[in-house]
Amino acid sequence: MSTGVSYNDQGGAEAAVEAGQESTPTSSSTGAAFGLFSADFKKNEDLKEMLESNKESLKLEAMKRIVGLIAKGKSASELFPAVVKNVASKNIELKKLVYVYLVRYAEKQQDLALLSISTFQRALKDPNQFIRASALRVLSSIRVPIIVPIMMLAIKEAAADLSPYVRKTSAHAIQKLYSLDPDQKEQLIEVIEKLLKDKSTLVAGSVVMAFEEVCPDRIDLIHKNYRKLCNLLVDVEEWGQVVIISMLTRYARTQFTSPWTEGAEFDENKAFYDSDSEEKKDQTEAKPYIMDPDHRLLLRNTKPLLQSRNTAVVMAVAQLYWHLAPKHEVSIVTKSLVRLLRSHREVQYIVLQNIATMSIQRKGMFEPFIKSFYVRSTDATHIKTLKLEILTNLANEANISTILREFQTYVKSQDKAFAAATIQAIGRCATNISEVTDTCLNGLVLLLSNRDETVVAESIVVIKKLLQTQPTQHGDIIKHMAKLFDNVTVPMARASILWLMGEYCEKVPKIAPDVLRKMAKTFTAEEDIVKLQTVNLAAKLYLTNSKQTKLLTQYILNLGKYDQNYDIRDRTRFIRQLIVPNEKSGALSKYARRILLAPKPAPGLESAFKDRDRYQLGTLSHSLNLKATGYQELPDWPAVAPDQSVRNVEIVEPCPCVCTESGSESEEESSEDSEKTSSDSGKSSSGSEKSSSESESDQKKKKKTKKAACPDHCLFPQNDSKKPTFRTSGISLFYMSFQVTTSSFGPLKTYELLHHMTGKGLSAKYHFPRQPCLYQPSMVAVQVILTNSSDHALEEIHIGDQSPASLNIHCFNTIERLEPGASVTVSMGIDFSDSTQAANFQLCTKEDQFSVSIQPAVGELLMASTMTEQDFCKEQGKLQGMNEASATITMATANASRQAINKQVLSVANVGEVPSSQNNFSRFAGQTVSSRALVLVSLELSESSGALLTINTEKSVMASMLLQDLKQALAQA
Repeated sequence: MSTGVSYNDQGGAEAAVEAGQESTPTSSSTGAAFGLFSADFKKNEDLKEMLESNKESLKLEAMKRIVGLIAKGKSASELFPAVVKNVASKNIELKKLVYVYLVRYAEKQQDLALLSISTFQRALKDPNQFIRASALRVLSSIRVPIIVPIMMLAIKEAAADLSPYVRKTSAHAIQKLYSLDPDQKEQLIEVIEKLLKDKSTLVAGSVVMAFEEVCPDRIDLIHKNYRKLCNLLVDVEEWGQVVIISMLTRYARTQFTSPWTEGAEFDENKAFYDSDSEEKKDQTEAKPYIMDPDHRLLLRNTKPLLQSRNTAVVMAVAQLYWHLAPKHEVSIVTKSLVRLLRSHREVQYIVLQNIATMSIQRKGMFEPFIKSFYVRSTDATHIKTLKLEILTNLANEANISTILREFQTYVKSQDKAFAAATIQAIGRCATNISEVTDTCLNGLVLLLSNRDETVVAESIVVIKKLLQTQPTQHGDIIKHMAKLFDNVTVPMARASILWLMGEYCEKVPKIAPDVLRKMAKTFTAEEDIVKLQTVNLAAKLYLTNSKQTKLLTQYILNLGKYDQNYDIRDRTRFIRQLIVPNEKSGALSKYARRILLAPKPAPGLESAFKDRDRYQLGTLSHSLNLKATGYQELPDWPAVAPDQSVRNVEIVEPCPCVCTESGSESEEESSEDSEKTSSDSGKSSSGSEKSSSESESDQKKKKKTKKAACPDHCLFPQNDSKKPTFRTSGISLFYMSFQVTTSSFGPLKTYELLHHMTGKGLSAKYHFPRQPCLYQPSMVAVQVILTNSSDHALEEIHIGDQSPASLNIHCFNTIERLEPGASVTVSMGIDFSDSTQAANFQLCTKEDQFSVSIQPAVGELLMASTMTEQDFCKEQGKLQGMNEASATITMATANASRQAINKQVLSVANVGEVPSSQNNFSRFAGQTVSSRALVLVSLELSESSGALLTINTEKSVMASMLLQDLKQALAQA
């Protein structure tokens, strides 16, 4: 059980932080209560009295202090009985804090928590979405098997809740229930399947996490939702993005063929229902690899996330590209990974580990950024070592001189472990690049005279390995090392010198016996590793120079025979029987020379990250280099791609092609959530209009033919700008029966699109008519006035390339000819996806192309709606907390009329006036054009020149932008 509020419990976390900030003692008496020597029971008694008080303000203050204690890691468990009494409080703020407390301690105080279950069940029906979510969170935190049926029922109801925040909480509760009772798996899978169809970006990450915990092998649940998840990915919160990307990486490895084959390519214009496919199979048996469009969709939609400020998201995308993308495309992640090296050392450590693995296989990715891996004096040792590893991996004939100069500096470092690692890196460079082997070896020999014994010892160990590659050329180096033997104290270094003496004893016939003589004197005081190499040296000298070393060898073998270490005793007895022939020694002694003096292969100096790629990048297993609990192996690519039609889904959103149907028909194909809501609140306004010219039979024919007619329009995104990109709507919380109307405000603002000087005589202005778009319900209608200010006719005026490529825009028909001085008004439709991001495109004539941009004000992304005052207040109550933004405005004129104020609001936003029975209230309602999210604006006028402006909508970013625009306009009222 954690000691604080869970990260995923957003509502509770915010309340805890808020309470923690407000719980700072303000008086000296309060400060004394928190003093070092204050008695806990007094403080708790004080809080109990406050909680049992009749005043809501005292209870609220007590809860703030209690949650503040929890946030500081202090125990408040003994207050559970006093806190739980307030679980049914009507004060929403108090109830929120009580739920935060109960989530923390419900598992420890199960008996008392069980007494309040009926209260939690009632709270699941509360009008406030945060109360409903908190009640479910507390209920799922009571770890008692007896309430499993109640929890299951609550999860199922919450999964169908109108609020995406509650549905998100139900996804979190699924994991808790599964860990409590795994037998509920089948029912939970049904809920997961339902939530996977949810169109809300708030729910997506949580339900995928539940899927990964409960049924990661049920890949069939992802098929129908694959494209939706890919398209929603950019709008999901960062934690959800990491989870979804990880899941989609494994999904892609099971559903698509490997793009790493030779001749791999992606044909953007490949037809999905190619009638000639059978003929082509007959013509060529070995077809070139063609990437699946869904494979490309995943790569394309994750690419923008490389710009994320969250390092986990960037790392997740990087590992996805590494494991899924064609090899020539992987380098796209390089800059983003290098950018992460400016983060904290914890982030640097993980990123450098992954770069170290990548750099072994694909040096070219990071060579241009080699300076980014130079070691800084402020780096920690583990960061320095990883950078050293990468620099060694990137070394080649072109840059080795630069890298060796860096290494010369690193060897002088005061960090002994880092200096030793640098010497090993020099040895690896010498092994891998034959041109610098001698240079590196000479440099290491110079280090043997270093004052630091750690540097000397590491140099000897590395030189020993290098000499094995070219033993015939370096007799002088072996002699030099023998002269330094007395000054070397590190056991591994002494053992390395002894091994070299024995291995190449014939090249130093005078020096080797002398070294053995010195070792005989100090044998009993040496470390075990040195003793073993001394015995080996004695045996080899006995075989090659018996006259000088026979007595010495017998002496050392006698010392080893009685050594305390059984390894040394066994080795000594074996060597004696092997080299000293007698009656008992068998035929093996004849082969002593061939055994002990056999040529040995040179050791390979390899990177510690050589085999790390067997683990998925970015995982704990990769970081630890061992399989961690819960690690899922990355599947191998299938030899033959599974059927791609399993990901084909019905029309998610109307599109401006031959498959466009009425809104009421598309509603029938939507999720169960929207069906339930629409049955309660009536048909959607967008689905209420039906073309009278279409008969039922015609519509049925369209249904039958829409799959074959334009699957690439509706299901498969293409780079072709003339084809609308597949898009899903954003968060759609309310499917209300509010009638869409036209705005009651007449004057329209006109914006310049193209100046006649820039356009070589062609000028263009545009405005938003605030009418429903005829081409597609999710598009914003735009009218453009084109004027020919030149002295000659302009021909073939049309729309060219669009940016971004995913922009869904309905272009006007080509204007064949526009005479001098003439003007023409044309209509366009642009799907801004409820975003103020500019739509960039080219306005073209027969001879020229001009880059232009339409950027909507946030108020133009709305459609005016009408509703009753009662409905307004009801819906406003559902959109509180993080769905509410408010500000106090000081108006320029104290006695501004309500009519003037309303006019200012309508000039900024395309909303409809809601009749109000209160003179000091102005209310307005609207829906976002793209996702049909409800937007409620209320203005409470005070007697002074001030007013309280409140905006309620699930689109929090849109609310803050609209709030700023309205503040600016109303300040002038």
